[in-house]
Amino acid sequence: MERHDIAIVGAGPVGMTLALALKDAGLDILLLDARARGAARHDPRVLALSHGSRLTLERLGIWSQLPATPIETIHVSQQGGLGRTVLEAREYGQPALGYVVGAGPLAAALDDALAAAGIPIRDHAAVSGLAAGADDVILTLGDGTPVAARLAACAEGLIDGDDGARLVERDYAQHAVISVATPAMPHGQRAWERFTPHGPLAVLPCGADCAIVHTASPADADALMALDDDAYLARLQRHFGDRLRFSAVGARARYPLKLRYRPDPVGQRSVWLGNAAQTLHPVAGQGYNLALRDVWACAQAILRAGGDPGAADTLAGYARARRLDRSGTIRFTDGLVRLFSNAVAPLQHARGAGLFALDLLPPARHFVAKRMMFGARAWP
Repeated sequence: MERHDIAIVGAGPVGMTLALALKDAGLDILLLDARARGAARHDPRVLALSHGSRLTLERLGIWSQLPATPIETIHVSQQGGLGRTVLEAREYGQPALGYVVGAGPLAAALDDALAAAGIPIRDHAAVSGLAAGADDVILTLGDGTPVAARLAACAEGLIDGDDGARLVERDYAQHAVISVATPAMPHGQRAWERFTPHGPLAVLPCGADCAIVHTASPADADALMALDDDAYLARLQRHFGDRLRFSAVGARARYPLKLRYRPDPVGQRSVWLGNAAQTLHPVAGQGYNLALRDVWACAQAILRAGGDPGAADTLAGYARARRLDRSGTIRFTDGLVRLFSNAVAPLQHARGAGLFALDLLPPARHFVAKRMMFGARAWP
């Protein structure tokens, strides 16, 4: 049977980042991906990367290859209510609070780095099941071929037959309508998070344009997708307000929003990372940043332990080290959605008071900003 030290399921940004972080560990690593080789290079999404994520990508040697737009200011407000707060990078001695990067260019940089390191990616290799034993785990491919590894790192989606998984799920009954809009004036490296009764609206600087994440109910998302560009642009402008005017909007796409996570991200000779471990609402842009912190910590745990990458003590230590940040980020994101996505009058006043408090109390504002930049442990 074909055998490896680590089999990574999923050659998206999360799986490729783990492989790159382990490239000098002397381990036999194989990436398995259900798609054609290089499919992730064509991912049209944009990612909001925290300052901490930039530091990790710099350590991996790929940051300089990425066309990144800095976020120097974040403006947070709620529609139809008082209260707002502004976070500014200069308050923290950083060049930016975060960055906006295309998922496609990020995947391309990672793919090129793996090719240079000689780490193979096997495409059209969907994994249909896992069977863990004392010394290895058997991954069954879609065509029935078995592959053995001392550790299976599942970095993308769910795997059929993973019966032991305990998942927590919540359907937000919201869809994200995403697009790129052209502002009528420079955005000034400013991002906006606008909370509305129908869901949050995020406007992120992306080159000279703005990436739009427009949250709506499924029925409203149907209506938004059916509008022509001019009508949608007018709807977007009414929803967002007048802080920035838009002159044009590009093609739209949509996807449903759910919370899904594994309370325990490790199992026997298995670890789950990225969307395989948790899928978060895009509010506050924490999904890939949390995944990258998980990946870096997992790689460091394997490197420190040496020897067997799938040893129970190594995986348990990784899970303990990540518990606070994982649970804190999941609760923070879920709490924002549940608190701000409703029109209950008392909560609207409380939200306004909370935003005022953040604006008037620097320690509270710094607490939020630092955790957005570095996670619940405010690392590094």
